[in-house]
Amino acid sequence: MCISFRQRISSFTAAAALAGGLALPGTASAAHNVVSYSAPVQAGTVVISARQRSLFLVNGDGTAIRYPVAVPKAGKEWSGYAHIDGKYVNPDWVPPAVVKQDHPELPNFIHGGSPHNPMGVRALTLDRNQVAIHGTTNKMRASVGTAASYGCIRMLNEDVVDLYERVGVGTPVVMTP
Repeated sequence: MCISFRQRISSFTAAAALAGGLALPGTASAAHNVVSYSAPVQAGTVVISARQRSLFLVNGDGTAIRYPVAVPKAGKEWSGYAHIDGKYVNPDWVPPAVVKQDHPELPNFIHGGSPHNPMGVRALTLDRNQVAIHGTTNKMRASVGTAASYGCIRMLNEDVVDLYERVGVGTPVVMTP
């Protein structure tokens, strides 16, 4: 699928950065994008609509925070239930075999924090085979809103930072067609 990376050990968190006076661009960017949302899921659930190219974080009061996303391309789609099983800041990335086969020009390893790292600044791994909700590079920002990934859910970096701060390991995720 779309990810294969090793955790980069780091004590850096968005909260620590903010406490230290460092600004993370767009950390509150999605807070204004609250939409009406009713679904038979509990508050705190992440719902991804492939058709709408949107990720919704359900608030439980008839609203959700809506984020634009890139979803899996044809042949790489998935649907169903998952849970967030890991949270990573500036993850390193190793292209999975299927990605490397399609793009042999890719390096075998990209350090976290590199402007060329397709995982962006945050990754929320799911308990599915090599699938994550993650940020993106500046070069790939235009893919958000399209079907472009190998199975992952790609977000703008400022939005994945916002989501990262709002969810925890164990958060339920539902992917709908």
